[in-house]
Amino acid sequence: MQDKLEKPTLVYDGGCFLCRLWVERARQFAGDSVCFLPSSHPGLRERFPQIPADHYEKAVQWVDANGRSWSGAAAIGQMLAYSGHPVWRMAEWFRQHVPMAGFLADWCYQIVARNRRFLSLATRFTRGSRTLYPGISVTSWWFLRILGLIFLVAFLSWGRQVQGLVGSQGILPVADFLHSINAQCDATGIHWERYWLVPTLNWFGTGDGWLSGQCAAGAAAALMVVLDMAPALFLFLCWLLYLSLATSGQDFMGFQWDNLLLETGFLSIFLAPLRWLPRLPGPTQPPGAALWLLRFLLFKLTFSSGCVKWLSNDPNWHHLTALQYHYQTQPLPTWLAWYANLLPENLQKASCLGVFLVEWFCPFLIFAPRYFRFAGALAMAGLQGLILLTGNYTFFNYLTLALCLLLLDDGAWPGCLTKLPHRIIPPWQKTFGFVNTSSPSGPPPIRRWPRWVIYPLALVIGMTSASQVVEVLGGSGLVPPPITQLAAEIAPLRTINSYGLFAVMTTQRFEISVEGSNDGTEWQAYEFKAKPGDLNRAPGFVAPGQPRLDWQMWFAALGTADQNPWFIQFCNRLLEGSKPVTNLLRHNPFASAPPRYIRAQLYLYRFTTQKERQATGNWWHRDLAGTYLPPIERARP
Repeated sequence: MQDKLEKPTLVYDGGCFLCRLWVERARQFAGDSVCFLPSSHPGLRERFPQIPADHYEKAVQWVDANGRSWSGAAAIGQMLAYSGHPVWRMAEWFRQHVPMAGFLADWCYQIVARNRRFLSLATRFTRGSRTLYPGISVTSWWFLRILGLIFLVAFLSWGRQVQGLVGSQGILPVADFLHSINAQCDATGIHWERYWLVPTLNWFGTGDGWLSGQCAAGAAAALMVVLDMAPALFLFLCWLLYLSLATSGQDFMGFQWDNLLLETGFLSIFLAPLRWLPRLPGPTQPPGAALWLLRFLLFKLTFSSGCVKWLSNDPNWHHLTALQYHYQTQPLPTWLAWYANLLPENLQKASCLGVFLVEWFCPFLIFAPRYFRFAGALAMAGLQGLILLTGNYTFFNYLTLALCLLLLDDGAWPGCLTKLPHRIIPPWQKTFGFVNTSSPSGPPPIRRWPRWVIYPLALVIGMTSASQVVEVLGGSGLVPPPITQLAAEIAPLRTINSYGLFAVMTTQRFEISVEGSNDGTEWQAYEFKAKPGDLNRAPGFVAPGQPRLDWQMWFAALGTADQNPWFIQFCNRLLEGSKPVTNLLRHNPFASAPPRYIRAQLYLYRFTTQKERQATGNWWHRDLAGTYLPPIERARP
């Protein structure tokens, strides 16, 4: 009878790269509880006499502590079940007790075993020669630092504009907004549900100081994320405060990148380690479920954006002519867009085709082997870089680039960037003993989110996100009603969202010129900070900040004044001489006293040609298209 072994043993083909690769992965969850031996190890025949020598070349062998042996798919099943993970135990139970499952497992194993030399070459080609997975701890560390910076910019940008946009003297005061919500809820019999439907901390107060305080608190929390101080806690505070501000921001914070920041911030809470202070050994491996939720978010964002362009049936996308209009009709172009607009027609069409290729096919590389995933990350990041150079889309491009980083592993980083996170430990922590570098056992392990939290969350978010992709593709009828109901219930949190940018291409650029007068005859124009106005002023770079009034002016020009009540309120604030509102402008021609009349003219703008710019120096040409808002008069006391 075979003597008992100290621990179970797995014997594998040591000359096969594919075998070595999977053995290294098995070591990560089996640890020292399993002995792994290559088939070339001396003394195998004496150690396991019950296994014929030729069996080692045919299949992997598993010998348990009692000396019983299994071969092939059965050996792998036994090893996985021995790991104790309930999923693997269930899989092994199915292999043993369900005939078809056992047959398929053996059949698949035989195919892999017979072709393992070819598969080893293919694996080397697609993921490199590493047998040990490099991990993604450093990548996640850099991602969280970048996300903290993006949150910091978002809070500071909104904080500079919050008083003029939604303050007590702003265009859409928060107090009026919540009063209207209360009136509607009282009329319809809604009580406590109003706080879920309109999730904002401004239910506790609507004063200007309270609004600015939320922006300051959000910026402080974002700075703590950058410094790696209690990242999970402060990411939650960033998400909570930004949700509060976005909900009360009304028309000015209803953009897809606001939703994207909220969704990314919420998912990143579970990517972050559960610790209070930065400590050695530095970055830690994040939960796989949280990582893949963020990767699927990138897939959803990119793939949905490509699908809506085609499914909108816009002829400009179908005929690949959309980019011939995009550069000069986008909300806030940069001066590089003027040059991009001069590119030849064929190159514009080729670029448009490239957009479709990147947005349709590269998202699927997220789920491909390592090198293909790297290529997909490079292509999607390249597209975002080109968009960033020619247009001001606030922090959207930077946030998407950060998501692309999560497609890389630690082996893709230069050595200096891999070592840097391990060295960024504040000196005061060593002084006061918060970092234990002298203990022979090393510092205590960094806690991660438990599986009982991560897995149910991943299931809910994964199903809801997948249903949103199905709906974008026109398969809303395929989504089970419970998932549709769940998505509707959590929609107020703006944390699981649908995306789709530039579904229909705007072919003409209309701009609203707001003008004031004291006599109704001589009119002077207000100049905005970023949107086109002065024909001689070059389009600038304002991202990652966002002048939200300028953005709303672009949307207002697509409709009428009656369709944009906020614009009427904006003009009324100018007639009142509201300081917070006029601070949102580049130039106020009535700085000493507000005008008596306000009107808005509608102009058709286009980029100048090369000859026109050489002759006039202007970046823009405009023609009067009509009156957007007839003159309105300041109310007399």
